[in-house]
Amino acid sequence: MSIRIRKMVAEDWEGVARIYAEGIATGFATFEKQVPSYADWDQNHLSSCRLVAQEGEELLGWAALSPVSSRCVYGGVGEVSVYVGEQARGKGVGESLMKELIVQSEAEGLWTLQSGIFPENLGSIKLHEKVGFRKIGKRERIGNLDGVWKDNVLFERRSNTIGTT
Repeated sequence: MSIRIRKMVAEDWEGVARIYAEGIATGFATFEKQVPSYADWDQNHLSSCRLVAQEGEELLGWAALSPVSSRCVYGGVGEVSVYVGEQARGKGVGESLMKELIVQSEAEGLWTLQSGIFPENLGSIKLHEKVGFRKIGKRERIGNLDGVWKDNVLFERRSNTIGTT
């Protein structure tokens, strides 16, 4: 598999939305019930640090960051979204995306990346641990999805170069 990681552009939305829908369908990737419009997605994510994984013409996965707060003190903290298409899972796509996301986030001055992951999403948990995130806690019954209360395991990665002084 020859994976190329590149900047996401608006024209990628159809493939990104398809992969997002596959994640939603698992029932353990997000509380979202449907893929938002590109305009809504665009508004809720940082304009930098948007990536896609591609092989040939096919998008295999995507990663992006959302701000955690509008307060300036949290300007260096981003929340990770990473999704890998069904056919590409377990093939290193998520790891490639996450490693590049870390590099780009630090280039943009972010000192902390965080994620909230459903406990049953073992692939995402293993991925985060593999690229240097640590478990910092669990929010119990944080949200209800289809009548089932769900927990979120919280993961964080602190930069070794940004925000250390």
